[in-house]
Amino acid sequence: MSIYLDYNASAPIDHRVLDYMIDVYKGAYGNADSRTHNFGDTSRKVVEKARADVAAILDIRKDEVFFTSGATESNNIVLQGLREYAEQTGKKHIITSSIEHKAILETAKYLQKEGFVVDFVNPDATGRISAKNVIRLVREDTLLVSIMHVNNETGIIQPVQEIGEYLNSKDVFFHVDATQSFGKLVDELKALKYDMLSMSAHKLAGPQGVGALILRKKRYKLPPVKNIMFGGPQEHGIRPGTIPVALVAGLGKACELAHAEYQENKKKCLSIKEIILQLLMDSGVKYHINGDINYSIPSTLNVCFDGVSSEALMLATKQYCGVSNGSACNSHSYAPSYVLVAMGLSEERIENSIRISWGAETDLNAVRVEFTNLLEYVRNIQ
Repeated sequence: MSIYLDYNASAPIDHRVLDYMIDVYKGAYGNADSRTHNFGDTSRKVVEKARADVAAILDIRKDEVFFTSGATESNNIVLQGLREYAEQTGKKHIITSSIEHKAILETAKYLQKEGFVVDFVNPDATGRISAKNVIRLVREDTLLVSIMHVNNETGIIQPVQEIGEYLNSKDVFFHVDATQSFGKLVDELKALKYDMLSMSAHKLAGPQGVGALILRKKRYKLPPVKNIMFGGPQEHGIRPGTIPVALVAGLGKACELAHAEYQENKKKCLSIKEIILQLLMDSGVKYHINGDINYSIPSTLNVCFDGVSSEALMLATKQYCGVSNGSACNSHSYAPSYVLVAMGLSEERIENSIRISWGAETDLNAVRVEFTNLLEYVRNIQ
């Protein structure tokens, strides 16, 4: 039976999260913004508990948490929501990286057409961008620096700590896309200095379709982010629309569980990573790890198998392992990974690379068996 190794696309929902959501669907069906009856009060209490759970895992205030449909929407709100402030102040310079999620890249490119100046910083072959290269681009009219914490294709941790420390004393907003690190690098995110942060529930065993935007207060004021949709005062006007109570509850529960279990989860993920690396070394196949493994998150590897097309490999071994060769949002495109291109890898190496990602509940024995089967296929055709 095939083992699922594409957690960076979407992690399976935790059964405890699902059970809690079912209870909420059954017992908290009122609109959380209804103020005239107990049904609204019940739903509102569920939402506020979830808000507290999200705040707790980041060690921030409840009123700095705003629910959205996920990190893509949160990223769009950050970049597009600062437009009015940018026009008022004349600060229309944005710094980001060339390996961000498309939710950042495409929005930044749209803003370029609207008169903004955007610098895209490339990584080196390690998969990391240089904090110095980001910092040296900061100027008087810089509005925003937006850098992801962990790259979704390579699992490489970016130098957001150094960038955050530098920007903390500057009149520049710092946004971190924490989609792949939220609930995993918990201590690192608690210590990080940032103004805005994006996340999605389905990357940490929560439900699809819900996430959060974190807006940190400075001198009791939120960043001047405006809503980019219209329709109501929900989430203090940042994100209009009826709050999906059960989805929000699932996000909160996933955060509660991750907060309690992240240290043990990290150990489990590292054990799986060690097994995969050992299987690779013992297999006799010709391979390369893309990116500096010393900076990779415990739950992700990006591997090139020499002379083996990733498309052919995924099709031929899908009865063993469910893997990918890049971001799910680009899976319908046969263009080479823009992340690996930005790292300066050869076209052949890019075409022969797959992403492997897993979670704490991934079965160790199944990994040994099924990944060995995949490697046997590679060995036979190399």
